[in-house]
Amino acid sequence: MDADAFLTASYARIRASAAVPAGTYAPTLPSASALATARSALPAASEEEEEAHLQGIGAEATLAHLTETVAPALEGHNRGGRYFGFVTGSALPVAEAADNLVSAFDNSVQVHLPDQSIATEVEDAALRLLLRLLDLGTGWRGRTFTTGATASNILGLACGREAVVGARLPPQVRERGGGGVGELGILAACAAAGVREVQVLTSMGHSSLSKAASVVGLGRHAVKELPHNGAEPWRLDLHAVERELQRRDIASIIAVSAGEVNTGRFATSGAEDLRRLRGLADKYGAWIHVDGAFGIFARALPATDEFARLRESAAGLELADSITVDGHKLLNVPYDTGIFFTRESTTLHAVFQNPNAVYLSAPGASPIPSPLNIGLENSRRFRALPVYAVLISEGRAGVAAMLARMVRLARGIAAAIASDRELKDEYELLPAATPGSEEEGEDTHVVVLFRARDEGLNEALVRNIQGSGEWYVSGTKWDGRPACRIAVASWRVNVEEDLEFVTRSLVKVAKDWRASVR
Repeated sequence: MDADAFLTASYARIRASAAVPAGTYAPTLPSASALATARSALPAASEEEEEAHLQGIGAEATLAHLTETVAPALEGHNRGGRYFGFVTGSALPVAEAADNLVSAFDNSVQVHLPDQSIATEVEDAALRLLLRLLDLGTGWRGRTFTTGATASNILGLACGREAVVGARLPPQVRERGGGGVGELGILAACAAAGVREVQVLTSMGHSSLSKAASVVGLGRHAVKELPHNGAEPWRLDLHAVERELQRRDIASIIAVSAGEVNTGRFATSGAEDLRRLRGLADKYGAWIHVDGAFGIFARALPATDEFARLRESAAGLELADSITVDGHKLLNVPYDTGIFFTRESTTLHAVFQNPNAVYLSAPGASPIPSPLNIGLENSRRFRALPVYAVLISEGRAGVAAMLARMVRLARGIAAAIASDRELKDEYELLPAATPGSEEEGEDTHVVVLFRARDEGLNEALVRNIQGSGEWYVSGTKWDGRPACRIAVASWRVNVEEDLEFVTRSLVKVAKDWRASVR
C-alpha cells in the first residue's frame, strides 16, 4: 500500500477507534483492564525490551497497536460532553478536520513567506477575527499563537517586564542603543533603571502565572496576592494595588484573572474597575496583563439579560496592555492552541526577535511579522488553521450558542446543588453566595465548585465520581479542605440530558456512600 492509500485507510480506522456507538455515551476514563493491557504492551525499562521495540514492526502493525491497544487506554474527553475536568474543551469536528489538514501538509509556520504559503496570512486573519468575536477592538498590533495559556502568560509577563523597566531607563542608555531587558538582561536593565524589584500584583492568579514569573527572571516570590476580602478572594483589591504602585524603586505588572480557575469568577466586577486600573497603571507606569484563558469568552455570550452579569464582569478587559486566551478550552479547538494579544508588536520584537538569523528573514516589508520574532518558538505548528475553521464555520452566532449551552448547564448544576431537595442536604455549593446575584446564579460561568457535607464522603468524592467512568470532575481545595470542581467546556453539551445525569449521579454517589459505611 502506498503512502497516500495508507493514510486514507488509517484515518478511517482512527475515527472508528474513537467513535461512540449510537445510543451510548463515551466513558471519560479508560478501564483498568485497558490501562493494564496498554501498559504491558509498552517496552519495559530494560535494554533488551527497548532494543526489541526498535526492531520495527511496520506501519500496518503499528497502526493496529495504536488503535487497538493504545487508544482504548486514553482519556475520552473529545468523545463525549461529560468530561468536566481542567476546563478542557472537546474539538469541534471542523476543528479536528482542520487539524488533520495541518498534519497532512506539515507546514512549520515560523517565517512570513507570502510568495510561498498563505499560512501566516490565515493566522493573521484568525487573530483578527478572534479580536472581533471578543469585541476587543482593533488596537492590538502584537498578536500571535502560542501553545496555551501558560506560554501566553510568559509572553505577557515578558512584555510587561520589558515595558515597566524600559520606561525607567535613562535617556542616555536608550540613545546608546542599549535597549531594554531583552537586550541588557534583567540585572543590567534594572540596575540602569534604578529598579530593585519587579512585582506582579494579582488575586488568586493561576499557577502558570508563578511559573511565568520564574521563567522571565522575576521569580515566583514576585507574585503578590491582593484579595479584595475573605469572602471574595478572587476579586482584586484596587486600593491595595494603588498602595503597591506607590512603592519607590518598584516596577509593577498587574495581572487580572478573568476566570479564576476554581470558581470561574472575575478579578474585576466590570468596566469601572478596569478604567480605574487603567488610570493607575498610566499614572505609575505599570502594565496590565489579563489572564483570560477561558473567562474572556464571556464577552462572546449572547447579548441578552440571561448573560448580562457575566458580560459585565468581562467588560473593560479591552483596556489592558496584554491578554491571554486559550483556544483549546471554550473555543473547542484541539490541543495545543493558545493566543496572545498586546498593544504593540515592537514590545514583542524587543523580547523575542531572532538577531542575525538572515536565512530566516522574510523578503520586503510586510504588516505581518514572521512569527519567530514575536513568540517563544522558532519552529511552530500551523495551529491557527483549526481556530480559523471554527470561526468561519460557526460564526459569531454559532460560537455564542455553544458558549450559552455550557453556561446553562453549569448554572443548572449549581442551582440543583443549592436547592434540590435530595442534593442540598448532601452537598454544599461553593463559594458563599455573592449578595444580590448568586441567588439567581448570575455569577456562574462554566465552573461549579462544591463539596460533600459528610467529611468522609468529601474525601472520597472525586475518586468515587471518576471511578464510574461515566463522567469526570477535577479535585481541588477550597479554604484548605477538599472540594470538587465541574468545568463545562464541550460543544457536545446537552443541557437537559446532562443536567439530569449529573443530578442523578450525585444522588447515587451519596446513597452508595451511606450504604457502604453502615
